[in-house]
Formats: sequence, C-alpha cells, structure tokens
Amino acid sequence: MHRSWLAARDDWGRGVHQPGSGLFRSDDVDSPDGFAAWVRRLLRSSDPGIPPAPGWVHCTYWWIAAGDEVLGSIALRHTLTDELLEVGGHVGYGVRPAARGRGLAARAVAGVLPYAGRLGLDRVLITCDEDNVPSRRTIERCGGVLEDVRAIRGHGPVRRYWVKVPVS
Repeated sequence: MHRSWLAARDDWGRGVHQPGSGLFRSDDVDSPDGFAAWVRRLLRSSDPGIPPAPGWVHCTYWWIAAGDEVLGSIALRHTLTDELLEVGGHVGYGVRPAARGRGLAARAVAGVLPYAGRLGLDRVLITCDEDNVPSRRTIERCGGVLEDVRAIRGHGPVRRYWVKVPVS
C-alpha cells in the first residue's frame, strides 16, 4: 500500500504532522526500502517482547483504509507516561483532508476500543486541542466524558476525555 499511503501523506502535505501515524520527520517513506523500515518500526512498537525506547511506550498502529485506499491512521498507546496523561492520551488518530466528514475517525476509535480491552484497559484517554471541534465531536460520539481542559505549556488548551472500554 506504499503508493496509496504516499497519496494520503501528500494530501496532508509533506512535513505536516499526521496524528496517529507514528511518522517522524526523519522517516524516509518515499523509497520502498525506507517505507518498509518505517512499517517494521511501527510493528515493533506494539511487541511487548521488545522494550520501548526510553520515554516511549508500546503502541499499536493501524491504517484507516477503504479497500486499498489509505484514508488515515489510528494509534493505541498501551500505557501512559506523565506527558501522555497530560496531552497525548492512549488514542491518537488522523484522517486525511480529502476523507474528512464521513465519520471515519469515530468508526476507527470504536474499532480500537475492543483491542484496548484485550490489553486490560477499562478506559482510555483521548485528547484534542480546545479549538478542534471535529475531533471533540468524534470523541464525544464515541462516549468520551470530558474530565477537564488544561493549559499545556508550549501547546495551548487541551480537552481531556475518558472513554469507557466496552466489556467483551
């Protein structure tokens, strides 16, 4: 899905942060070898047998796709650091600009919750910027209960929601 992922990346714009993707500015995703190395890194990050880098946590990534078209990404962090408790949360997601407004993010969040339950989580933290109304609606549609809005130094106000993980 390399070509499709590149088309989604280009829809965002090169160098633009893509929430939930696990993409770093230093990642070479243009070449097939670089893309494969990036995907391997994402897969390793979910493996509990491989310790995460200092300051990082295990995280599982998925692409939001329709057929072979990549529409976005979603990530589930298995635990929280102090920083993630403030601003990052357990779940990060992003939908490419051309695919927004279709409810894809809400369906992706709903799809990740059972996996969170299998990890032993009974609730997950999802955060968004105070001014991100579409993300706020997505989180609330998924059952998010607002805990608070925090002014985060260097980031701005962040809305912090807890979403109950369904019992399976």
